[in-house]
Amino acid sequence: MKYIISIFLVSGLWAIGTLSAQQPAGVDSSSTALDSKIEIYQKENIPFKKPIPYVSVREADVMREWVVWREIDLRQRANFPLYYPTEPKSIGGRKNFFLLLMEGIERGEITPYNPFPTSDEFAQVITMEDITNNPSIKFEDRMVPQVSVITGNDTLILIKGKNLLEEDIPQRIRVKEKIYFNKKYSWIEHRIIGICPVFVNIRDGSLQPSYVPVCWIYMDEARPLLARHPVFNPFNSAQNISYDDFFMQRRYSGEIYKKENVFNNRKIDEYLSGLDVLYEARRIENEIFDFEQDMWEY
Repeated sequence: MKYIISIFLVSGLWAIGTLSAQQPAGVDSSSTALDSKIEIYQKENIPFKKPIPYVSVREADVMREWVVWREIDLRQRANFPLYYPTEPKSIGGRKNFFLLLMEGIERGEITPYNPFPTSDEFAQVITMEDITNNPSIKFEDRMVPQVSVITGNDTLILIKGKNLLEEDIPQRIRVKEKIYFNKKYSWIEHRIIGICPVFVNIRDGSLQPSYVPVCWIYMDEARPLLARHPVFNPFNSAQNISYDDFFMQRRYSGEIYKKENVFNNRKIDEYLSGLDVLYEARRIENEIFDFEQDMWEY
């Protein structure tokens, strides 16, 4: 009797599955087929993810602190997840980091701050209109005098305008970090304070590129948005991480270009030149690393 009941139960479940698999009326078969080709299961981890909570820190736990600024070159392989995809449309649910920030500013989720002259102190709030109308970002058509090689007279040539926001993607990102030694756990901790996308622009045949900062963004305000968007994981596509994970786990690579100092936070290249700038950046890195190692006793 139990065997017969089991047969009827299996047959009923098979019939229900067959009916549910049939195409219902009014459903576009082309769109459903396309969706099934993109994903074989629904990804729910990243879209509903929240930012990683910070470790609670007391003032008494901080033994030493540094404030440094890094410049992240998105052309380096380690930073490719921040640069690609360069198209406005997402690829596999992934969006370009800069375009994601701009969307957050347009929707009012992120507050942009003026990169000039207050820089990274988050003192002056600006709007998306201020960013788009920035003369360093949006160039108008203009006539430029040029000496003719044939006649030797000055002639006017037309230099076409350019809007960096519409025609280009920032190739660099500046990051303000606060690094401190937590004596409670005896380790160095890194906390990102702000992020600033930077265009690298070359105009009028100049060999020297100009660096155009777009705006400074307070990291804690942007983290909820960054936590909901995935970053490509080259080691396992099934375990994508979010932009928030990418920065919290310090997967990016960048060189220090400025350190907090008594001279109003001047850049390294303002008092050094050539390879000495790189050596000074590495010296600061080693200073922080050695301080942590010296705290341990073997």
